[in-house]
Amino acid sequence: MNDVPYLLRGIERLTTDSSTLISSSKYLNHPRMREWIANIILKKNGPDVPPQSEMFPVYEMLAEIRDADHVEELFSRERAVNPALDAWLSESYMSDYDVDYFKKFEPGSLGYTFYKDVIEKNYEIIIYKKPRPKTQMDYFIFRAGQNHDIEHILTGGDFSYMGEIVPAWARIANQFKHLSPELAGEVSVIYMLVVLRYTIRTLLHYPKIWPVAQDAIERGMLVGKSSDPYFLAKYEDLFPLPLEEARERAGVRNARFVDCSEISEVWAGRKPETA
Repeated sequence: MNDVPYLLRGIERLTTDSSTLISSSKYLNHPRMREWIANIILKKNGPDVPPQSEMFPVYEMLAEIRDADHVEELFSRERAVNPALDAWLSESYMSDYDVDYFKKFEPGSLGYTFYKDVIEKNYEIIIYKKPRPKTQMDYFIFRAGQNHDIEHILTGGDFSYMGEIVPAWARIANQFKHLSPELAGEVSVIYMLVVLRYTIRTLLHYPKIWPVAQDAIERGMLVGKSSDPYFLAKYEDLFPLPLEEARERAGVRNARFVDCSEISEVWAGRKPETA
């Protein structure tokens, strides 16, 4: 034993009759996920694969990996002790707004800010004209997608690559604050995968930008840890309100906006890095 380096002690070499790679991790057992993770955290940015396209395959992979029945049981258990979540899922509200809907809001309101920051900048609004989601997890994912751009505004994340870090970390921290750890883990996986490219990749290849990424992480975590379960709010009711009042009504606290658009263009390779 003394001949074994300290950090290598305790390793047990396991064997298996399997003829293929196998692990106790359902994520590691998924070949496409292994490849995706390796690429997403180790690659440098390039114009051939825009960062916004990188998340598209992961939703399908997570659906394949996820134990759907177990997740539904976790939701049911949580609803028994979490009246707010139970009411939210019982209503299962879904928006059907379009671009013209936001033209009516007064300057300074949440709805007007959404119009200026999202619609006038030609970001796409996805109109959800789909059948009602079949499961509780379906609805959670569905509603999170509807609300993502609104949560950029509420949590203080601008619409840039570095700005994506803020609402993602805010969600992770907030969900772990207000849900059981196991359920929070299940619904936070996608957010963690979202921020991997903005954190690990930045540290590996763009160290001058790391302080910006770190600040975004800290800002997002502060919002999530200090706020009410804002992911259960019906933001549509808040659109007419001034932004700060909308945040207060949703229970969002300590949001601090930082414009990361210029440095995000450098991160993406669209602008040269300055000294």
